[in-house]
Amino acid sequence: MKPSRFQTKSLQAFPQGEAVARILSAAVESVEPGAAVRRHLKRVGDRLTLADQTYDLTSFRRVRVVGAGKAGAPMAAAIESILADRLEDGLVIVKEGYREPGCRKIQLLEAGHPLPDERGVLAARQLNQMLQDSQSDDLVICLLSGGGSALLVSPATGVALGAVQELTGALLRSGANIQEINTLRKHLETLKGGNLARRIAPARLITLVLSDVIGDPLDMIASGPTVPDPTSFQQAWEILERCDLIDQAPQAILTHLQKGLEGQIEETPKSDNLLFERTQILVIGSNRLAAQAALEQARLEGFNTLLLTTSMQGEARQVGRVLASVGREMAESGRPVPRPGCVIAGGETTVTVTGDGLGGRCSRCRCYRRYP
Repeated sequence: MKPSRFQTKSLQAFPQGEAVARILSAAVESVEPGAAVRRHLKRVGDRLTLADQTYDLTSFRRVRVVGAGKAGAPMAAAIESILADRLEDGLVIVKEGYREPGCRKIQLLEAGHPLPDERGVLAARQLNQMLQDSQSDDLVICLLSGGGSALLVSPATGVALGAVQELTGALLRSGANIQEINTLRKHLETLKGGNLARRIAPARLITLVLSDVIGDPLDMIASGPTVPDPTSFQQAWEILERCDLIDQAPQAILTHLQKGLEGQIEETPKSDNLLFERTQILVIGSNRLAAQAALEQARLEGFNTLLLTTSMQGEARQVGRVLASVGREMAESGRPVPRPGCVIAGGETTVTVTGDGLGGRCSRCRCYRRYP
């Protein structure tokens, strides 16, 4: 993957623009979905290795693939090429317009993002049905990436999709961060917050993750469908209060959360649940990895480098002012790095809507101003 034609043309407008384009390309290529899968998951004969664990594919009755996320298509194509004859079937939910050729056994279904839609509900239902006959001698590989929360949507009984859509929109407009949004999602739906792992059990489970959340908290990426959930109904309710949404939230959502608070609805599975003993999860791409790749390429290009942070947060307009002041300081004094300098920052900013617009968050690795 490379910067767009618009980005490349814009970069050429200032000195060393081609070098900057290569820095951006290095960041993007380090987290390219298909390459990330192939870099971490290796197969030699019937031996499949991920990190420090090796699986004998002949010991499994079936090997299946499930998942959700905007990067689902290239991840699915890569995993299908690795598993080849050992793959039984699969289903991965991707954003509308993100389906790509390359899969024969893994079905790619499109759904809405960032607001969930009925296609996501139907796709999640089909995925759930596919897993109903899981056995202990099955191996299920789950592929998760950014957007997975909106795409893998399965509202709880009594909570309509419209209510989830309404609340999601209100949270985005309020400036809620991804941790707050996903805490609510996990307590309003049936596949998030470790509940997908419940559906997959007793099969063996591997989860490959492309993280779009600062710090790579596994329970928050795609709302943590295959990992223990440390959040609670109480925390979900407190988020509505903090965002001043109690009076705006649909009554069905308030009723559902109140039942959870009263113990009428089972909590999401926690870390002491035995179902997680047969699971392995690995982050194969993240903002941190992209920022590090950009840093290394910048050094090769001859820049004095500084990785400012990979956990930048806050209102986009305020963060922009801070970064502009860093650039001005570099130009005037050669701090925090001397010329030629390259300061790299990654993180996730939010936009609180005060007029028209969608709002929400913005996550990326950025290579900010460089001075010769």
